[in-house]
Amino acid sequence: MRGGIATGVGSWPGADAREAATTVLGELPDLPHLVELPGRGPGSDMIGRMSALLVDMRFDTTTRGYRLAPRPGAVSRRARDLLRGDLDALEEAWETAGSTGSGRPIKLQVAGPLTLAAQVELPNGHLALTDPGALRDLSESLAEGLVTHVAEVRRRLGAEVLLQLDEPSLTAVLDGALSAVSMLDSVRALPEPEALTILDRVIATQSVPVLVHSCAESPALAFLRKSTAAAIGFDLATIATRDLDSIGELLDAGKHLLLGLVPTTAPATPPTWRDIAEPGIRLIDRLGFPRRTLATQTLVTPACGLGAAPLPWARKALALAAEVARAYAEDPDSLTFDKPSASA
Repeated sequence: MRGGIATGVGSWPGADAREAATTVLGELPDLPHLVELPGRGPGSDMIGRMSALLVDMRFDTTTRGYRLAPRPGAVSRRARDLLRGDLDALEEAWETAGSTGSGRPIKLQVAGPLTLAAQVELPNGHLALTDPGALRDLSESLAEGLVTHVAEVRRRLGAEVLLQLDEPSLTAVLDGALSAVSMLDSVRALPEPEALTILDRVIATQSVPVLVHSCAESPALAFLRKSTAAAIGFDLATIATRDLDSIGELLDAGKHLLLGLVPTTAPATPPTWRDIAEPGIRLIDRLGFPRRTLATQTLVTPACGLGAAPLPWARKALALAAEVARAYAEDPDSLTFDKPSASA
């Protein structure tokens, strides 16, 4: 994994897989990603898509979301069909772009084991997270399924693969802040050692670099520093002064940072690439690291997925991310700003 490049986080607006693949390959030449298109409905969002990847586990829908089902049903079949179509569209765009066999990297993103267990119910209605056996089985099924998924993408594209585990529920899992299914139920805080074991087992099973991304309002950076993930991604707008030490420790540990700098919704005043670049520069300056760190240990991304964004802004967001990444890679020491920033 190298720094000074841009990539996306995951979701994308609309329902056209071919258009999405072509756009992402064009806007993100250094590290495109296989997008999720949640606008297509059940089986296409971050959690529902996992029904197509788990081994010997399938989902059904409930009024609250997804639950484990005893046998494959309509949701599982739809998830598999949609994922197969997405891979076909990516392979076609990859070939058209002349990337087949070039070694050009591609990033895949999937729900991480802790968020998956925090969002999926057991057949009895309780969250999988509340049952240690179910949590173990779900994470093992995920780990095995991801090995197969990565291998298929490698075979189809002839590409180097990076794998992203999305953990937006991680902070709530560790803090015991998840809502129970019923008022008579409760969801305990998962002890950090137990959570770390689960996450690291999934990471250790993979043969490719793994990064963990969290869009949580307060990302669990101190926890993630202890993980074996090669990189950690977060929305920079959620970072407070209390998080600075953890970010410095991540860099000291040799991990890469995916800095979520581009807002997922268009600001009232259209931003320039310099507007987007400034918070990242100020962060590195405040931490006391040389600005070349931006070229070697950071990547630039939107703050989170773009699935709810208007398509024109989604395209603009990727273009801005790419511009900022180029500026970070070329000469970050030359970047100056006229006014102080309130950003951390």
